[in-house]
Amino acid sequence: MPAEKRIDDNLSTANEDALRRAVDTTPAFIHTARPDGYIDYFNRGWLEFFGKSLDEVCGWGWTETVHPDDVAEIVQKWHAALASGEPFEIESRVLRADGSYRALLHRKLPLHDEHGNIVKWFGSSIDVEDRKCAEQKIAEKTGELERSEFYLREGERLAHMGSWSLRADGIFDYWSPETFGIFDFDPAEGIPTLTQWLAAVQPDGRDRLTKTIDKMFREGVRGDVRYSVDHPKKGKRMMHSTGEPVVENGRVTRLIGNTLDITEQENALEEIRRLKDELFKENIVLRQEIVSTSMFEEVLGTSSALQRVLALAAKVAPTDSTVLIMGETGTGKELVARAIHKRSKRAERPFVSVNCAAIPSSLIMSELFGHEKGAFTGAVQRRLGRFELAEGGTLFLDEVGDLPAETQIALLRVLQEREFERVGGSEMLKCNVRVIAATNSDLHSAIEAGSFRSDLFYRLNVFPIELPPLRERKEDIPILVNYFVDRYAKRAGKKIESIRKKSLEALQEYSWPGNVRELQNVIERSLIVTETTEFSVDKSWVTSEPQVAAPSDQNMNERKRIEAALAQTKGKVSGRQGAAGILGMPASTLESKIRTLRINKHAYKAA
Repeated sequence: MPAEKRIDDNLSTANEDALRRAVDTTPAFIHTARPDGYIDYFNRGWLEFFGKSLDEVCGWGWTETVHPDDVAEIVQKWHAALASGEPFEIESRVLRADGSYRALLHRKLPLHDEHGNIVKWFGSSIDVEDRKCAEQKIAEKTGELERSEFYLREGERLAHMGSWSLRADGIFDYWSPETFGIFDFDPAEGIPTLTQWLAAVQPDGRDRLTKTIDKMFREGVRGDVRYSVDHPKKGKRMMHSTGEPVVENGRVTRLIGNTLDITEQENALEEIRRLKDELFKENIVLRQEIVSTSMFEEVLGTSSALQRVLALAAKVAPTDSTVLIMGETGTGKELVARAIHKRSKRAERPFVSVNCAAIPSSLIMSELFGHEKGAFTGAVQRRLGRFELAEGGTLFLDEVGDLPAETQIALLRVLQEREFERVGGSEMLKCNVRVIAATNSDLHSAIEAGSFRSDLFYRLNVFPIELPPLRERKEDIPILVNYFVDRYAKRAGKKIESIRKKSLEALQEYSWPGNVRELQNVIERSLIVTETTEFSVDKSWVTSEPQVAAPSDQNMNERKRIEAALAQTKGKVSGRQGAAGILGMPASTLESKIRTLRINKHAYKAA
């Protein structure tokens, strides 16, 4: 065979291989049929179009999917082609899996053997529904090649995708018109060099792209990479390039690929992520609302002590000032915080509550400010913190005196600068959140002990509100008793017609170290055991306690036990590994004993 003939054959084989690879990535629908017209293969595009598997569609009655007005013409053309062995082209409307019709342009081409016999029919279909406006342009073009090129260009334009061919020597020998537009290169200046193309890519993606190209040529593997470019007119655009190696004589001679502008898709994904975060926020807030219904819902009472508190809350509510609510456990600090939020300009935004004493110190930063994926062991995905969940609303920090020193510094920065970083992150996030803090601790003693920052205290103490304990507003007890009796009687399905006078007197005489929460629990417990229509309380449950402990041996022993437990937990009362757990008593009881014995728990935090 002459050398020229062998070269021509090699070039033909290479071109056929390249064309076959291009067809594999084309958006067209491909099928094949036997000489008698029996369809024996549909490509993936067709299967997704019909919503069926290959087994379901091979040999089926495909005319069922053609629009009734188009069936006769396409069947006539197909039968004529089978009889004559000639290729043909026709347009028809085809039913898609979602129940809609799409206009498709069909082409069928016979494959002959060396004797001229048809051995296979090849068919391709292109969706032209969105290109009706281009029909006139297509009609003006002459020749099958020009028409095919037009379809390819339109397909690339609609998909914001360009195709290209890169030789092993680093020279592009083909760029489609859409590729020029994607990168804003002037076709009149010719195809750019690889160096010019890489210069348009932002530095963080340039290295990835270069390594991917080198690997494809070196190992003969398919490659794809995402990167961003600086488009002179559109700004930053996200691209996704995919390439297939062409192997000739055992080596990669070129890469044939396409580049897709995925900026809109990335923006859509970012919007989906944003909406997902919003749903996560709403889910957390709703769960907190559900939990809050298990608490006493209203601040009830007519005592002057309580009315002074409510008057202060009403004055500060319309402002954005930071509020510090002080009071013993169970006095209703969160209820007052919620009341302030509901009467503020932020009432339509979330109210997010955090019990600082109930969260381990190692996790409190992540809980408040969130964390990035991989920030620490177990951080398998990004997590929003409570400040982000409360954006535009109110964040209630209960037991703020229990915050670790590191978290106090971060909180101070938020209050001063209105910005923060997630744990493991580097992005500074702006913050529009009103902070209401609460404590049952003596923060002045904590400052003296060095366990609480004085600058943070002054940032929080813009508008202080001190809630009176229940023993200082005993005139409110009858109102609260009636409210809780009615509430829990309905819940238990019991009918209470009266309240025993001696029980009410006992409730008023009791000192209530657990305050309104303890009263609530006593009434619920009493209703569980009540078997008559008269409400009464077991007097042993409300035995009066002295406000100041006598210096007895028993008190001294108890004081030593409590101090030892506080030393062991470094002043932590509640939560995991708190002193209350070590002593085997409720945290509210321990807090009451600490106050009664006048123990400074903050001194142990600095120890």
